[in-house]
Amino acid sequence: MSDVPLERVREYLVRHHVSGGPVEVGAALRSLGHLASEGVVRATVDELRRESVGAGPLDGLLATPGVTDVLVNGPDEVYLDRGRGLERTGIRFADEAQVRRLAVRLAASVGRRLDEGAPFVDARLANGVRVHAVLGVIADSGTCLSLRVPRVTAMSLAEWVSGGGLHREAAALLARVVEARRAFLVSGGTGSGKTTLLASLLGRVPGGERIVIAEDSRELAPAHPHCLRLEGRPANAEGVGAVSLTDLVRQALRMRPDRLVVGEVRGAELVDLLMALNTGHEGGCGTIHANSAADVPARLEALAALGGLGRAAVHAQVAAALDLIVHIRRLAGGRRWVEEIRVIQPEASGLCVAVPAVRFEPEGGVIRCEGRELLERMLTT
Repeated sequence: MSDVPLERVREYLVRHHVSGGPVEVGAALRSLGHLASEGVVRATVDELRRESVGAGPLDGLLATPGVTDVLVNGPDEVYLDRGRGLERTGIRFADEAQVRRLAVRLAASVGRRLDEGAPFVDARLANGVRVHAVLGVIADSGTCLSLRVPRVTAMSLAEWVSGGGLHREAAALLARVVEARRAFLVSGGTGSGKTTLLASLLGRVPGGERIVIAEDSRELAPAHPHCLRLEGRPANAEGVGAVSLTDLVRQALRMRPDRLVVGEVRGAELVDLLMALNTGHEGGCGTIHANSAADVPARLEALAALGGLGRAAVHAQVAAALDLIVHIRRLAGGRRWVEEIRVIQPEASGLCVAVPAVRFEPEGGVIRCEGRELLERMLTT
């Protein structure tokens, strides 16, 4: 296949307004002076189809069991992640143009534009895969793709324990957090497993309760019988039609949620979420990017400022609305680990701090900290 000029075959098919079937591809190869044996024709047809449907040469990686991410750094570097850190694959693209064609096609399949005027895009494909693409005009390695594969089924807390991501005592405590209808955030870095853990916890919500989820890009899929998932959308090519996360949170409040969930708190929608949690919507939750649980109050302060909420006001809202922080991180070998639970506590200054309640060591140890008694009171009242 390496000596077959796919681009010229494609140009022939377009110029003659014919499909890419075996007969047409054979004619194209002969017109270009190439051997048109049955094997060559079949291989060329397969290659053309791979480039025109799905994710092209990446389809096999996306279908590999356990793969969570596929990353493309230009035509010569393709990586995957299946829970053991990034692994370089043997997949190669023919050239930069092939990577770009794939990126543009994936964006177009969901009605998004990707060109020099709009050189990046973030979208969710019809099969649930989240795609982020950056063209070579702003990336020195060439067109880059980041594909996030959704979990087919939500993990249970028992599966977290058996998979080595959660201490048994942590699983028991988290189950009690959900049962007690405490408001919490799951914090952690990129790829740490925040969304997966939150979905597992939402699976513990009683079936008679109604969960309404607001997300920028639909990722949460808890195993729950009564779950509504709202998804935002960017503006169209004319600059209209955008639906923000703030819009979704406000709409969710009108949908009689028993549990209001924000997939990822990242902007002004935090203000609406805090107000909702302070007006009778118990048991709300979400995820937030943070390097540590101790950093979450400062992170909330910065995000609330985007919504026009001052420092004193946001800390007062946080103190009344949020109870707990559950922090998860990714260990050096790629394993996700639920590291600690902290309780939100206001200080005399009026500012909130995240007080350590219990830490879980990857080796199996459990460290009970100063906030453990407060945590226990929260879970028993």
